[in-house]
Amino acid sequence: MDEKNKTKKQDFTNDLKKLSQISEWFEQQEELDIEDGLKKVKEAAELIKSTKQRLREIENEFGEIKKEIVGETEGDSNDTEGI
Repeated sequence: MDEKNKTKKQDFTNDLKKLSQISEWFEQQEELDIEDGLKKVKEAAELIKSTKQRLREIENEFGEIKKEIVGETEGDSNDTEGI
């Protein structure tokens, strides 16, 4: 794994942890301070945005891998047709 992907994985994992912490924070509040709650919601919105982007990137990577595999499989079957 190259350094760029390693960093993205760490960021994604950290973002999910932060989202979990924010969720737990809300669950633990007996009386919610509206200003603190708003800050947490804004932070969560940014984290959700970045994790959704990373999930799209991962989905695209899987798509590229699938194309490569399908292309190789089709190429293998074409090689054996002339035998």
